Amino acid sequence: MGWFNRVKPSIRPTDKRDMPEGLWWKCDECGAALHKIQLEDHLFTCPQCAHHFRISPYKYFSILFDGDKYTEFADELRAADPLHFTDTKKYSDRVHDTLEKKGKTEACRNAYGECGGAPLVVSAMDFGFIGGSMGSVVGEKIARAVDKSLELNAPLLVISQSGGARMMEGAFSLMQMAKTAARLTRLSERKLPYISLLVDPTMGGITASFAMLGDINISEPKALIGFAGPRVIRDTIKRDLPEGFQRAEFLLEHGFLDRIIPRRELKRELVSLLGMLKV
Repeated sequence: MGWFNRVKPSIRPTDKRDMPEGLWWKCDECGAALHKIQLEDHLFTCPQCAHHFRISPYKYFSILFDGDKYTEFADELRAADPLHFTDTKKYSDRVHDTLEKKGKTEACRNAYGECGGAPLVVSAMDFGFIGGSMGSVVGEKIARAVDKSLELNAPLLVISQSGGARMMEGAFSLMQMAKTAARLTRLSERKLPYISLLVDPTMGGITASFAMLGDINISEPKALIGFAGPRVIRDTIKRDLPEGFQRAEFLLEHGFLDRIIPRRELKRELVSLLGMLKV
């Protein structure tokens, strides 16, 4: 406990492509004008209202792994275009443009290291790559994260941040729901903990597969979590919906989540959980 009181967490990025654009950000929740350094020091949460901004996998790695030391793996995988899909733009061009403009290669990154002195494998999704959608590569990366946990005999943490399945890959994308869910059973067989962290937003096929299958399901405050959007649900069931029914607080109250953990407390709480679930 003393360690967390002495050391101030920081997620100052080392890769310029991971830096937010502009010196000033406006909070979407309260409208406060926030300087980039102020946001970095508060782990990209608003110091006025505690709104949680979306952050990249690298920032989560920096928060969670001791000394910001970790090893990334399966980073060589790249999306294919099995259907030669085109809507307003070719899928292959969309992937290429995201790489060129944002330096992002896929909607998921894997790493392993130590968290509070204990080994941990983390698979973190990235909403900045085509809405964090799950295609074949994301499914394969989640599967390989499970394999790495088995290899290292270490718990797995998956951080979900996604709009759902990647429509440009059609059925290939939907197949990843079954693939990831099936692969996770291997952790259960080995009695290795799987912790699922759902952040804003976690929607569609992600929610319907690995995101809700954790031994412990946790969330950041006010995260949007669900399958279909509220308008689709309302038009289908022809009923008014409860206020905030797809927010983390509502889901916690109704038993779909185990805990809501603010980002500034995430590592301390995770270390505590890993201690209780020690293998």
